[in-house]
Amino acid sequence: MGKYFGTDGIRGIANVDLTPRLAYLAGFAAATVIGEETGAKVRAVIGKDTRVSSDMLEGALTAGLCAGGADVTPIGVLPTPAVAYLTRKTGAELGIVISASHNPYEHNGIKFFNINGFKLSDALEAAIESVIDAPDGVAVKTHGEIGRGIAETHSFDTYIEHIASRAVSDFRGLKVAVDCSNGAASVTARRLFAGFMCKTEFIHDRPDGVNINAGCGSTHLDSLRKTVARGGFDVGFAFDGDADRCLVIDETGATIDGDILLALNALSMKKRGTLRANALVGTIVSNSGLDEFGRAADIEVYRADVGDRNVIELMLEKGANLGGETSGHTIFLDDSTTGDGQLSAVKFLNLLAETGDTASELARKIPKYPQVIVNAPAANADKAGKMASPQLAEAIGAAERELAGAGRILVRPSGTEAYIRVTVEAETTEKAHECATRVAKVIEQL
Repeated sequence: MGKYFGTDGIRGIANVDLTPRLAYLAGFAAATVIGEETGAKVRAVIGKDTRVSSDMLEGALTAGLCAGGADVTPIGVLPTPAVAYLTRKTGAELGIVISASHNPYEHNGIKFFNINGFKLSDALEAAIESVIDAPDGVAVKTHGEIGRGIAETHSFDTYIEHIASRAVSDFRGLKVAVDCSNGAASVTARRLFAGFMCKTEFIHDRPDGVNINAGCGSTHLDSLRKTVARGGFDVGFAFDGDADRCLVIDETGATIDGDILLALNALSMKKRGTLRANALVGTIVSNSGLDEFGRAADIEVYRADVGDRNVIELMLEKGANLGGETSGHTIFLDDSTTGDGQLSAVKFLNLLAETGDTASELARKIPKYPQVIVNAPAANADKAGKMASPQLAEAIGAAERELAGAGRILVRPSGTEAYIRVTVEAETTEKAHECATRVAKVIEQL
């Protein structure tokens, strides 16, 4: 991670860490660096989620981009994957999303995509950081070189048509509940699902600027679980604030996480002959059941570091077209260059239609070991010291000896939140929770 860029863009509390000045400088730096790389005038598209601070940061970013010579097309509130798709579709040299994904409303972030719809390389991020730190060494554009705002009116329809085209049928007869997390999916999900002829109920789709991810969405599933149970729904989908994640609630109220979604889609793609490299890519925190699934299905399972950019990099290296994270980022590289929650929902509806199984019957096909994740609070400045602590190393060693080969422990700093995450797999959920909690307490006391 760099000085400003974490695992997923520039993040911080709006107007505290992520100020309009930083947003201006990030826009100016990005326009400058990308312009120098391409040798041409940069075109940028900007989308955002529903946070109260997104408009403020959009204005600052736009000013910086124009000062750096980029023409800017604002496309309004749209999911992160929509911006990535439209960047590639329109041939824009730069795509930008203002969002802090699943984090609370007071946080915000700036994510950048290149002309191909992928996250920027480490080298480009480092170059942007250099300009942010020394903007006086770079001349702003003047006269006719100043960038302009350019209106665009078809982004919404273009994205919806793209996702809808991945459906294999109209899903008639299914009852579907959708949690929009009061985020970007609030403006797209109704239109998307209306074309599928299924009975759909939407919850948490009334954003007010401060209720994004608040007790809802992919990080707070109880509300959707209650909705599915109360209404007798066949399936429920939970997105996060920028709709690049999707988790599923089956008809019994159980959670179907990203690992299970990966495996189910891998089986379907292999059967249809579309699973490239006969492989999928998970992460270091993916459940060990994914490896067992791979062995049984004769599918290669690779593991990347956490973060969808790391997953995509390994997918490209291995020639795979399917990858994702336990948290619900599922990447179908033939259809999208990043995780797309609504695309994942469509793919799961395809599985229901193809197999005739219920959601719970599908999930039971994939092994899953008891796994618990406990978040230990840790300021970003303290993470490195805590991770290098002898006391933590001793606690991890003790946990490994206790698990004695019948489980595993993984301790890693979050790249998007002020936590160190302790992940434990064990023979029982109770044992995993007890072990993870004990190590987390050591971290808190450091």
